[in-house]
Amino acid sequence: MSDNPTPNALENAPAEVKLAVDLIYLLESNDIEPKTAIAALEIVRKDYERKLTITG
Repeated sequence: MSDNPTPNALENAPAEVKLAVDLIYLLESNDIEPKTAIAALEIVRKDYERKLTITG
């Protein structure tokens, strides 16, 4: 039996939700400006979209 009787909502969340929560935490805990975060995430999105076209 767990010490926490209520399961963490993230335990059953899809991987992309868990990653999004981690990224938000990382950005907020490092006081990244929203405009900077969005610009960086756009670079990451484009890079991963390129990887999808390469790997199929």
